[in-house]
Amino acid sequence: MTKHNNTTKPGGNGESIRTGMSEEAIRLAFLDNLFYVQGRFLEVASLDDKYKALAYTVRDRLLHRWVSTIRTYQQANPRTVCYLSAEYLPGPFMGLNLLNMGIEEPTRKALQSLGIDLESLIAYEQEPGLGNGGLGRLAACFMDSLATLQIPATSYGIRYEFGIFQQDIRNGEQVETTDNWLHYGNPWEVRRPQISYDVKIGGHTEHYTNEQGLHRVRWVPHETFRGVAIDTPILGHDVNTVNLMRLWRAEAAEALDFHAFNEGDYYGAVLREVRSETISKVLYPNDAPEIGKRLRLLQQHFFVTCSLQDMMRVHRTTGMPIERFHEKFTVQLNDTHPAIAVAELMRLLLDNHHLDWDTAWHVTRHTFAYTNHTLLPEALEKWPIPLFQSLLPRHLEIIYEINSRFLDEVRQRYPFDPDRAQRLSIIDETLPRHVRMAHLACIGSFAINGVAELHSQLLKETVLRDFYELWPEKFQNKTNGVTPRRFMLLSNPGLGSLLNETLGHGWETDLEQLRGLEAHADDPAFQERWRQVKRQRKEALAGEVHKLCGIDITPTSLYDVQVKRIHEYKRQHLNLLHIITLYNRIKRNPALDIVPRTFIFGGKSAPGYAMAKLIIRLINAVAEMVNRDRDVAGRLKVVFLPNFSVKLGQWVYPAADISQQISTAGKEASGTGNMKFSMNGALTIGTLDGANVEIREDVGAENFFLFGLDADAVSHTLANGYRPWDYYNANQELKDVIDLIASGFFAHGDRSLFQPLVDHLLQHDSYLLLADYADYIACQDQVSAAYRDPQRWTRMSILNVARIGKFSSDRTIAEYCRDIWKVQPVPVKLD
Repeated sequence: MTKHNNTTKPGGNGESIRTGMSEEAIRLAFLDNLFYVQGRFLEVASLDDKYKALAYTVRDRLLHRWVSTIRTYQQANPRTVCYLSAEYLPGPFMGLNLLNMGIEEPTRKALQSLGIDLESLIAYEQEPGLGNGGLGRLAACFMDSLATLQIPATSYGIRYEFGIFQQDIRNGEQVETTDNWLHYGNPWEVRRPQISYDVKIGGHTEHYTNEQGLHRVRWVPHETFRGVAIDTPILGHDVNTVNLMRLWRAEAAEALDFHAFNEGDYYGAVLREVRSETISKVLYPNDAPEIGKRLRLLQQHFFVTCSLQDMMRVHRTTGMPIERFHEKFTVQLNDTHPAIAVAELMRLLLDNHHLDWDTAWHVTRHTFAYTNHTLLPEALEKWPIPLFQSLLPRHLEIIYEINSRFLDEVRQRYPFDPDRAQRLSIIDETLPRHVRMAHLACIGSFAINGVAELHSQLLKETVLRDFYELWPEKFQNKTNGVTPRRFMLLSNPGLGSLLNETLGHGWETDLEQLRGLEAHADDPAFQERWRQVKRQRKEALAGEVHKLCGIDITPTSLYDVQVKRIHEYKRQHLNLLHIITLYNRIKRNPALDIVPRTFIFGGKSAPGYAMAKLIIRLINAVAEMVNRDRDVAGRLKVVFLPNFSVKLGQWVYPAADISQQISTAGKEASGTGNMKFSMNGALTIGTLDGANVEIREDVGAENFFLFGLDADAVSHTLANGYRPWDYYNANQELKDVIDLIASGFFAHGDRSLFQPLVDHLLQHDSYLLLADYADYIACQDQVSAAYRDPQRWTRMSILNVARIGKFSSDRTIAEYCRDIWKVQPVPVKLD
């Protein structure tokens, strides 16, 4: 049996085994946690035991830095950023924490001395199921950058017990199963039962006059439950700053109803606990607004009130009066999900702290800033008035008052434009009446920003035009970015090593240093090393594809990748039209010389989104037919990766040759997958949509494959009576593709299976696939021609990485700090 040091003893060189960074300290700490926390010794420990022992070893060092961070913040009392987001997709923690702390190599050696492979423990980690897609992944990138830039910040959200869902593919169809990511526990989190807050729901309000003759309101809830804090430390790269992701778990205020129990109602005795815990049980997908509306509104109120009450608790420790709350905290609303915070802060200030309306409104409007993430009107949250009234009666009263005062201002400003007041109103008066959450966020915030230059401009011209005309000074653009630590250093270690050797260290926190690669773009020796790095990652992905799908793919083929949420506006089915076009060309001419391609798809559809699920079905149907056809063997292969995630993305982004960013122009707010691919040397084929516009500007038009209508042309085409049948009849290749799908060729002769998709394309085609088809096919032919020239392709790949520096989330966060939050770095020294 292996011997263990007592936890109070130092490592071999005098370091504490709780905080030491040497190989020996880490080895002893691992054995200590394995024995005293997991209750196992090395010879009988399972993979789970070993993973958790290492996780606790790393977490000890994180908490050491977190304590130092808190002490530093208490002494400095800095202005603090609070990020409110209904979802986060942080990805696995182990590898990133080792990387950010700079102890990956000593940890690997410490485990090797015990006969353990570090990579097996990193691969074992379950991904936290706390988000739905791009919104949650962006929030996680921002957390990473806030800590790396040493900005005092707390990220607030919900600790969902179950994630959105696990995606299985059965007979080509998406099947949703439970994402029980917490089944084996989560060693990275720290539960804080002493930090908990009451959450009221339902009931009624009582208006009264207090002893001083002032009007007051008392909310008498139907039910009260509690939110308990669960903290996860978020470490910056190569700094000591550890910020918190503080998530809330719902619990009953009283776990057991003893009265019901004593009366023999054993089910009723625990019913309240079961009902309360439902609030944080599961994450609902964004694309199914009709499912669980009541629960979704409850979830939003739940995490917002807990978060604001937590800020007020911290604020009390500063000794500052509540009237200066906005001087201590700046709160960012990540989309409309936390917009109820405007009404909730007013409620807390009015009813709990007894501020007068004008003072409370001043504090509120100087606390919040709002990020809009969508141009789709249907994605702007609206809540039916009866539902809102039943759950949040006091908030509805406050919203009515905010709206009344605001509309008086609007009428004074525009006395001869009554329709403008109706358009700007928080209450949508068209039946059935709704509360417009985006309007509440705009009115209650001091800043409003979009997430790409095109998106921000279109916000001003379309969905938020009236607010822009009212308050142009509120509007800003903050183009999104992603963290290079996870999506370059961690995901692509070969590229990281080549960059370190070529540029030295420092680029990982200053991505503009990648400009130094331009001097090497035409160097044949450097190009060859670049291709070797890409080949290694393509071989690694091929191994993962075989493991997940049982499909063998060829690393020498062009990896053509589209991984993102499945949605009609993202146009995965346009990609399919190209694949079927190539297939038809080969079938007509089996000797055709084409560039071999492996098409890789991944992404989830919302469970209730029938057309998106049909697109997944068609992808898998095309894959089945193409992959078994001997005529195309070695030239075309189609793969759908099930259950796409951050973890799987770390295999995909570095291996891609071409990145498909083909949404209908004017529909994608930003996109961040486009940035992750480009950072790893993939070239983009895309429309002028979202951040594609800026990526193309920065990497150079000659290094970007552009096709399709721009946003103005899309609007013009739709406004002038778009007729998809005209495109269908005018293009024989397109007609043949559509007809082949309609014939049942990809459905074993069942002509009805994909008919809804065909009918939609020919009769509606809301996202202009047929209008963009010819240009897309021609552009894909240009991609093939470029890939035939390895020197040209490699040069383009190098320049994409060299010029992608703007799209680091560090740059994005630095702009938020400077232009919106007005916060400064607070460096942390270890105690």
